Amino acid sequence: MDGRKLILLVGALIVAAITAFMARSLVVGTSAPTAGAQIANAVAPAPDGPEVLVATRALPVGTILDPESIKYQPWPKELVQNAYFIRGEKTGDVKSLQGTVVRYAVPAGQPITQGSVVQPGDRGFLAAALGPGMRAVTVPVSATTSVAGFIFPGDRVDLVLTQEVAGGGEGPPLKVSETVLRNLRVLATDHLTDKQMDDKGHTVVSTPSMVTVEATPKLAEKIAVVQTLGTLSLTLRSIADNPHDLDEAIASGAISVPDGTDPKADKKFLAAVAARPDDGASTFTTGGEVSRFRRASVPGKQVAPPAGPQPAGAPAVAAGTDPNAPVVRIARGTAVTIVPVLGKN
Repeated sequence: MDGRKLILLVGALIVAAITAFMARSLVVGTSAPTAGAQIANAVAPAPDGPEVLVATRALPVGTILDPESIKYQPWPKELVQNAYFIRGEKTGDVKSLQGTVVRYAVPAGQPITQGSVVQPGDRGFLAAALGPGMRAVTVPVSATTSVAGFIFPGDRVDLVLTQEVAGGGEGPPLKVSETVLRNLRVLATDHLTDKQMDDKGHTVVSTPSMVTVEATPKLAEKIAVVQTLGTLSLTLRSIADNPHDLDEAIASGAISVPDGTDPKADKKFLAAVAARPDDGASTFTTGGEVSRFRRASVPGKQVAPPAGPQPAGAPAVAAGTDPNAPVVRIARGTAVTIVPVLGKN
């Protein structure tokens, strides 16, 4: 065998050895993840401890608890603390927690402690229910202005003002209703901060005379003034209204979404914007829009004719005519009378 064939044979053996080594490495490398996947898919043992009350979603400070925000869940026995709400114990009654307010933020899936909530009637309850920088304002209502009592803490309402606008013209004043504030969160009705239940667990509807809402300091000033202008009514908002209004605000440019790709930060920002009260986009309805026998605008102001004798040959001016208003001159022979165009409605 010559040297050239010997070199080719040695080279072929080296290539075969390298190929076999790489194939073995591939087989060994793929077996490890399979074993890891089997370990990961192994069923974890169920907690052997009692059922404790946990948050079904993230509960920020000021959240009013409802049945959808909490649930019982088994918890490891060695991790159970005395501050937890445990099923079967006196402190674990879910009904007693309805209407309580979260004092400290609770992450989703974490147990709720007795110190993290404030009971209705406790000192500092209303202050804990308020969001940062917000104020509590009380509005007087009646059965007809509070949706027959079907408004409870945690609901969101709009504030409608009904008033009479007097002018200087003849006839009745202008009657008008106007939505002055939107998306106000109800904190309490009278002294009740939770839904009242009967023996069968049904909600007891009672007509409140006072409703306490959450507002910014500026909106609190507006609510204080608007109470002196006329009658206030509350309109209950749908749960689906907030996302719809938020989409409209973003589309119109009224709200600018911050730059970034963090979905958690975006979700937190949008939730905060959707929860804030609003005094923009006010709408109104006048009496003339619902009845042809009512005014659609404010009556015009009466202006007395100039005092003293009129110059000879001057046209006669009807009483109550505004000299700057549009007029029509009516000539009857040599007598000229000025009649305002918008004299009466």
